[in-house]
Amino acid sequence: MIVATVLATAASRAVTGVSAAVLAVGLGVALTNLGGLHARLAPGLRFASRRVLRLAIVLLGLQIALPELLALGGGALAVVAVATGVTFGATRWIGARLGVDPRRSLLIATGVSVCGAAAVAAMHEVAGSDDDDAAAAVSVVVLYGSASIVVLPLLAGALGLTPHQLGLWTGASVHEVAQVAAIGAAAGAGVLASAVAVKLARVLLLAPMVGLVSAALRRGAADRPAGTPGHRPPVVPLFVAGFVAAVAVRSLGAVPAGVADAIPGLTSALLAAALFALGTGIDLRRLVRGGRSLLLGGIATVLIGGISLAGVLIVG
Repeated sequence: MIVATVLATAASRAVTGVSAAVLAVGLGVALTNLGGLHARLAPGLRFASRRVLRLAIVLLGLQIALPELLALGGGALAVVAVATGVTFGATRWIGARLGVDPRRSLLIATGVSVCGAAAVAAMHEVAGSDDDDAAAAVSVVVLYGSASIVVLPLLAGALGLTPHQLGLWTGASVHEVAQVAAIGAAAGAGVLASAVAVKLARVLLLAPMVGLVSAALRRGAADRPAGTPGHRPPVVPLFVAGFVAAVAVRSLGAVPAGVADAIPGLTSALLAAALFALGTGIDLRRLVRGGRSLLLGGIATVLIGGISLAGVLIVG
């Protein structure tokens, strides 16, 4: 697992727009589907896919300072909130119409509307979904988010968007933080700064979204007859509370500059380890039969792109 994390981290620095976590998933998939997974690795993989993942989500909160997000202005924050909320709800509704498993459509909706693979993994913790569902959702956000690196700048040029508008649109619609950074870096420092700031505003929505879904699932479990088997999430997942606490600590300026600079790299490495572990549970033969999941992800991507573009054109 350590070797896979190091390899994924090194490769992510050489491949623009692809995060170490996403590459680690691929390594995990390759290992298990090529017959290289040994039973003695199971305890460590189980630990990484749960404990390490939760720690990574908590540390993600240390990258978010509320004063910086509030500086974006009410218009930009409204675009983020509307695009994220509508995409999440509509994706779940469309998924039901397409016949996609509710747990899988929940993960796809979360990954597309919030922050890609990290959001999928966080929701996977409370949704009672299996690793195939998580793999399908991660595949969707990687595929369409990577396509956005090429498509969004081309569309922005055709539509005559200003650099500021491109930054807002990128942050409000593209799935992975690394993909957002790739578009911003190619377009210039101004675009990069606004795009990443807007993206982090979306990441902030991860905690309330996971918390609300956990509460809804808990109510559903309570409504089942006594003795009926079913997943019963906690009232508030501990890692969600930790994420919120981390945001508060960063917002209060209690994180030293040196620590703040090191946090993104550490978080990326922990996410890579956790998602490598999740990747080892993926059966590719089952995954390739998930054509409806890919269709749902494409629809969700177009939806969040269209809503956020409309909002950007309105707020300027």
